[in-house]
Amino acid sequence: MKKFFFTVILLGLFYNLSLLAQTGNKIENIIIITTDGFRWQEVFKGMDPVIASKQVDSTEIFKKYGAQTEQERRLKLMPFMWNTVASQGQIYGNRELGAKVNVTNPYWFSYPGYSEIFCGYVDTAINSNNYQPNPNTNLLEFINKQDGFKGKVAAFGTWSAYTRILNEKRSGFPVVCGYDNCGGTSPDDEQRLINSMKKDAYNPFNGGDPIDVFSQYEAMDYLKKEKPRVLYISYLETDDWAHRGHYKDYLDAANRVDNWLNDIWRFVQNSPVYKDKTLLFITVDHGRGKVNIDAWRNHHNDVIGSDEIWFAVMGPQVIAKGEIKSQIQLYQKQYAQTFAQLLGLTFKCEHPVADGFKDILLK
Repeated sequence: MKKFFFTVILLGLFYNLSLLAQTGNKIENIIIITTDGFRWQEVFKGMDPVIASKQVDSTEIFKKYGAQTEQERRLKLMPFMWNTVASQGQIYGNRELGAKVNVTNPYWFSYPGYSEIFCGYVDTAINSNNYQPNPNTNLLEFINKQDGFKGKVAAFGTWSAYTRILNEKRSGFPVVCGYDNCGGTSPDDEQRLINSMKKDAYNPFNGGDPIDVFSQYEAMDYLKKEKPRVLYISYLETDDWAHRGHYKDYLDAANRVDNWLNDIWRFVQNSPVYKDKTLLFITVDHGRGKVNIDAWRNHHNDVIGSDEIWFAVMGPQVIAKGEIKSQIQLYQKQYAQTFAQLLGLTFKCEHPVADGFKDILLK
């Protein structure tokens, strides 16, 4: 009889420990990252030898990113993606294997793409990158109003248009973009240094938006000090260099983003606030052309391939499937509700919101 009761107690203990372990692995935070207009072709195949061979710095490109196989080339370009994410998460968008992801908006450029990502809805009136402040409720402002999330949402981006895309004035959470100062009205010493460096740094884009490194350092500073539950970081240089036809700079920009992903994930997994509680989601706003040697430079609804995108995800509860090789079709407008679902919420607002796909990601 004593042996029986001892067994029952042990079983109960193991059950309670199991519940605790499950609770510890629940998604409580999300970090969303975009790298503007970075093609799925380079994600899954690495450097394109045909494009690289036509560049004036082709020797340098082949030396840094060249290899015999696509698998070797993609690993050189994005080691974090193909070592860590591929082993612990899921990567969608290799159309040659049947895993398709597409934008839904009819325009295939940035403002409509980012609006689609965060609103879960295609507003066809948004047809210009110079469009007014977004009239549609976005997911981040919705989350910022939910219990436990107020004041725990923030966005950082290189492109100054995020002030309008996320409608900062209405949304009520900080959107630090372009040449905005980080640290608000009372920056500390580190934040003042970042602000000064951003102001004084060389700008290779004819006086346009700054380079991506400042968005990275501003976002990491905020992540460490303010500990948001939902953080959005957007990088722009992949698109900027592509439009200029600088393939090495385009690849270098993507390689830097991959390194920064590694830095973010290392911080997350070494922080008691975030470790095993945080989901990382990486994607793009649009694709790029693919039908001829120069098509990769551009994107628009008259440039074939510009609607083809990709995403990668890893974190607690996410099944480690790696590169998705099965037939599937997902859409950019589904992201918003998926993010909400992953946090245990349902995104509802004045406009329709597309269904999410949480169930295909989680255990």
